[in-house]
Amino acid sequence: MSVNKEKYQEILEELNGKATLVAVSKTKSAEDIQVLYDLGQRDFGENYVQELADKEALLPKDIRWHFIGHLQSNKVKYIAPFIYLIHGVDSIGLLKEINKQAAKNNRIIDCLLQVHIAKEETKFGLDEKELHELKNELHELKNVNVKGLMGMASNSNDTTIVRTEFSSLHELFEKSKIQNPKFKILSMGMSGDYKIALEEGSTMVRIGSLLFGERNYNK
Repeated sequence: MSVNKEKYQEILEELNGKATLVAVSKTKSAEDIQVLYDLGQRDFGENYVQELADKEALLPKDIRWHFIGHLQSNKVKYIAPFIYLIHGVDSIGLLKEINKQAAKNNRIIDCLLQVHIAKEETKFGLDEKELHELKNELHELKNVNVKGLMGMASNSNDTTIVRTEFSSLHELFEKSKIQNPKFKILSMGMSGDYKIALEEGSTMVRIGSLLFGERNYNK
C-alpha cells in the first residue's frame, strides 16, 4: 500500500474544516482508495471517465466522486448516473450536455466553472468575459447546479506568480457570488501549491501525490 496515513491526518488538521479535501486517486488502485475510505475520507477525484466508472462499480456507494479532468461531451453519459461534482466545465456546450444527461437520469448535477488563470496555454478554462456570458445562460439549465469556480495555477516555482493567480481567481469568485448567491465552492490548490491556495481563500483542494505517492502511469 502506498497511502501516507500520517500525511493524510496532517493535511486534515491544516484544513481544519475550512476547506474540503478531494483525494486525487487517478491511476491508484481500488485497494488504496479503500484504505483512505476506511480512515474516513469520502471525496475522491478522478481524471479519466473509464477509470472512474470502473472504480465506482467496485467501491462503497457513499463515496463522493469528483471528476477533475478535462471532460469530453460524449463521455458525460457514463458518469451522469453517479457523479457528485464536475470540476472543469469550460464551455456552454459541455454544460448543456451535462444538463441533458442529468435530466435523463432524473438528477441535478453539481458543477464548477473552470477559469483560466495560469500562464501556460495548455491549461483549459474560461476567461472573465466568457464566464460572464456563460453565467447568463445558467437559468435555462434546470438539471445542473453551478456551485462555484475552479482554477489551476501555473506550474511554477515562483510563489509570487502562483499567489497572484489564486488571488485573482478569489477576487473573481467573490464578484461572481454577488450575482450568484449559490456559489459556495472555490476549488484551487493541489499537492504542490495547496498551502498558498488556502491562504488565498480556497474552499476545496485536490491532493494526490502527497497522499498516494507518485502516480504510476504504466499500470
